[in-house]
Amino acid sequence: MTERKPADVSHEDWVEHQIRQAERRGEFAELPGRGKPLPGNEIEYDALWWVKAKMRREGLGQERPADGAGSLVAVCRRDAEELPAVLARIEDEAEVRRRVGELNKRITDLHLMPPPGPPLGIPRFKVDEVVREWRRARQLAARRRPGGTGRG
Repeated sequence: MTERKPADVSHEDWVEHQIRQAERRGEFAELPGRGKPLPGNEIEYDALWWVKAKMRREGLGQERPADGAGSLVAVCRRDAEELPAVLARIEDEAEVRRRVGELNKRITDLHLMPPPGPPLGIPRFKVDEVVREWRRARQLAARRRPGGTGRG
């Protein structure tokens, strides 16, 4: 059992004294990793190292796994970010409306029954505004094509 710290000794001095005694007894001689650099010390310091490590453990910031595994919130956020690019490849307005409606349903579900972890933090899409923007983007793309009529 460790003896009590004397009242006239500072906490820091007492701890240093305890460490020196343990070193003399050889209690640090056979520790695993002794004489080796700390893991992760070979890279430049990053203030957000803990966030990046957590994201790696959670599988965030990576390509979506083929089996659909991963955080529902992260997948929904990614789908919301990618929505304009996805819609740009669609030719049919009804399909655009279907895709936006499906994403809105997932957003609503995550707002009503949030899974553990960070909140979703994105609002539902306004379908008519998205469709209007989709039409505008298609008209601009048609004008840029040689022989484009500007109709989409």
